Amino acid sequence: MADRWLFYAFYAMIVGLPVTLYVRWLRRREQSLRRATEQGAVFSETLTGQRPQIDVSNCIGCQGCTSVCPEGQVLGMVGGKAAVIRPWKCIGHHLCVDACPVGAITLLRAMPGSSAKLPYLTAEYETSVPGLFIAGELGGLALIRNAVQQGRECVDLIAARLAASPSPPDGGDDQTYDLLIVGAGPAGVSAALRATEKHLRYLLVEREDVGGTIAKYPRQKLVMTTPITFPLYPTEKRRQLSKENLIAFFLQVAQRDDCLVRTNETVTHIQKSGSSPFEVMTVNGTYKARAVILAMGRAGTPNKLGVKGEDLPKVMYRLIEADHYVNRRILVVGGGDSAVEAAMGLALQAGNDVTISYRRAEFGRIKERNAVRLESLGRSGKLRIMLNSVVEEITPATVILRVGEQRLELPNDYVWVFAGGQAPDEFLKKIGIHYGPRDLTMEAVQEAAAMVDA
Repeated sequence: MADRWLFYAFYAMIVGLPVTLYVRWLRRREQSLRRATEQGAVFSETLTGQRPQIDVSNCIGCQGCTSVCPEGQVLGMVGGKAAVIRPWKCIGHHLCVDACPVGAITLLRAMPGSSAKLPYLTAEYETSVPGLFIAGELGGLALIRNAVQQGRECVDLIAARLAASPSPPDGGDDQTYDLLIVGAGPAGVSAALRATEKHLRYLLVEREDVGGTIAKYPRQKLVMTTPITFPLYPTEKRRQLSKENLIAFFLQVAQRDDCLVRTNETVTHIQKSGSSPFEVMTVNGTYKARAVILAMGRAGTPNKLGVKGEDLPKVMYRLIEADHYVNRRILVVGGGDSAVEAAMGLALQAGNDVTISYRRAEFGRIKERNAVRLESLGRSGKLRIMLNSVVEEITPATVILRVGEQRLELPNDYVWVFAGGQAPDEFLKKIGIHYGPRDLTMEAVQEAAAMVDA
């Protein structure tokens, strides 16, 4: 009899243990989704109405979609089905859609311009000012591939409209361009090449150098992870492109005889009256154009910390050459990819003592590859990570941090601040562009919470 009970107990253990472990795993996954949803409310400012949508009735649970996303756990498995766990990290790679063998994933993009934090746009990227378009990150979608596509699509629509009404509007003359493009980044260069392909008379104006925001990235920063196609050029099939690769291509485009580019020329105002052409005013003069594409970036003037000592010469807001700084005591402030990449680059230089300070409890917005490297450098002691910390004061020889209730004074030679930039909202409003009516970021988070509760 005792042997029989021992047999039953052993059999129950053999069967019950895997079941118990599986149930616990499912519960952890559910809790992970809830935590991610709550975190979404914190980081929702990075979400702009773009995220994957999964048809769970078709999902076969193959996990292919969860393994291909380079941004890290945008998708995860919950109850044997794929689920959107970190929607705010989605920047539109589209790899999950391509990886799904049954077509159960759709990449949703809310109608451009619906977000109250972004300019109002139609589905064709036209603003509230007819004939004035926005392409690239200024419209709210990250990823170079998105910018290239939008620049091309804007020009296609403009060319079609011009073909339908070839006569110039009142006030048009030989000095009126078909199109004026503001910004020589990915969207602007793509638009310029498409305009060349469509035989439009256009001008590309850039306030700094060709490359736009990309030109300010640190040396050898990886900027592309998927193939990309610019108009008039074959598809670039390399899976990884550095900042230098892309800038070299942009310079090649700028040197074309059929590409009219003017650099170091800032646009100060744009106005339009009735059916007359746009008047685009720059520091060098005024141009007339029948259509305008704004392909500017969102990060304009760097945000500052507003602390004593921030005006010292040792405080900087951009890092290009990390290897120019060795044997230095450095503080990097910020929680985005720019801050993390700068801190890691500086930490790998000889003799540097580098600390990264972030006001939140975790780096919830960075790319997965950066998160992995950051954790490794932190464990090895090459980089000091101070979360839940804020800068209180900067002195010529030190920096003072508040970490919880503790006040720390660290010896310091340089401070880099990566606190984002001031988007050109005032400029856009001044030229008549309206903003969207709804806060899509919170809608998306609430939608995810409702799905969990259901």
